[in-house]
Amino acid sequence: MNNSYDSKVKKESVWDYPRPPIVKGTSKHIKVVFAGKVIAETKRAYRVLETSHPPTYYIPPEDVRFDYLSPTSRQSVCEYKGLASYYNLKVDQRSSKNAAWSYPTPNTGYEVLKDHLAFYPNKVDECYVDGEKVISQRGDFYGGWITSDIVGPFKGPRGTEGW
Repeated sequence: MNNSYDSKVKKESVWDYPRPPIVKGTSKHIKVVFAGKVIAETKRAYRVLETSHPPTYYIPPEDVRFDYLSPTSRQSVCEYKGLASYYNLKVDQRSSKNAAWSYPTPNTGYEVLKDHLAFYPNKVDECYVDGEKVISQRGDFYGGWITSDIVGPFKGPRGTEGW
């Protein structure tokens, strides 16, 4: 794991990301861990990049352990991506409510995200991008993944909901 500062690493400013957001494929190694189990792991994720937000990673359904997930009744609407559905996560005696979400019928322009799952880093034990443990975007609504190559300031802390 490499969490050290390296001035040679190209930094991405979230203020250079567009609005409306764009979706980009990535071959970076993405891993989600909860209660000692790898819940999702892929090198075929998509990153959603939007002004002021750290990237959110969407993992293909075939790379997710659905035996640990169950759909919930929660839904939310993104003005760009559409109607999101949520999943609870349970491994043995541990659980995390609404830990992941997906877009079963995404809006035009976001069709590649269909049924891919995104995980809140603060609702699982660990998320990794190429072996680097991510820091969760602050707040209860956004699910961005902060790594050493992403710089803010980031939308999300209390008082920034209306940005």
